[in-house]
Amino acid sequence: MPSRVDLHIHTACSDGVLSPKDAVERASSLGLQIIAITDHDTLAGIPSALDTAREVGLECIPGVEISCEMAKGEAHILGYFVATDEDTALSVMLARFRAARLERAQEILRKLARLGVTVDWQEVQHIAGGESVGRPHVARALVERGHVRTVGEAFERYLRRDGPAYVPRFRVAPKEAIRLIHDAGGVAVLAHPWDVADIVEWLAGEGLDGLEAYYPFYAAAMTAQLVAIAERLGLIVTGGSDFHGPGVSADVEMGSVDVPECIVEALHERRRMLHGGG
Repeated sequence: MPSRVDLHIHTACSDGVLSPKDAVERASSLGLQIIAITDHDTLAGIPSALDTAREVGLECIPGVEISCEMAKGEAHILGYFVATDEDTALSVMLARFRAARLERAQEILRKLARLGVTVDWQEVQHIAGGESVGRPHVARALVERGHVRTVGEAFERYLRRDGPAYVPRFRVAPKEAIRLIHDAGGVAVLAHPWDVADIVEWLAGEGLDGLEAYYPFYAAAMTAQLVAIAERLGLIVTGGSDFHGPGVSADVEMGSVDVPECIVEALHERRRMLHGGG
């Protein structure tokens, strides 16, 4: 039986396939009761998602996923309950992220062109369908143009981190992401933390609120270890599918991760502790 909770869902406003409306309706059809929309570096899909959630009768938590730069690579910080006002420091930073993503995508296309692989910029924007253009949109354009057979092949041949068309992207430090999320009234959670578990204690000291312990590629023993770390450091735990859409990201379905409903109340309680209110 699918979970009733999924706190990690992407839409076409970043690198997902479904519109916010379609994503929420899909969640409802699958029996989910509580979800969070957590697009990369944009809050553009939140208003539509919230409207649709009210129509279908489920709880939708406004969220975001922020890419962060570290000496050893990157970490992703999820922000829950963040305000969508355009004048918050978070919204201003996200606008910088989106501008940097546009510049990055255009540079990727220039690199591809030098390799003799032509992709139309307008086509990439059409596929993106939102404000946050990323490598998956370029990959899908490569498939549609017939340069590769699959999105996975596009990454393997051109777009992977050490690939011939790869371009680094603008990121902030995790501490800054946590501060921006808190200033926007949110709760900061480290997404898919297993590979960066060695920095969790440091991030907890920088204000991190929680860990995403329930994740589609984590065995029960891995989840148990992350829950134990969270308990030791006084962090909450969350979880979700990291859903991007049919045929994307290993085709993981919404609600496919067994996320305990009790963690939602812990998430609400952390919000109340940080910011007050109900």
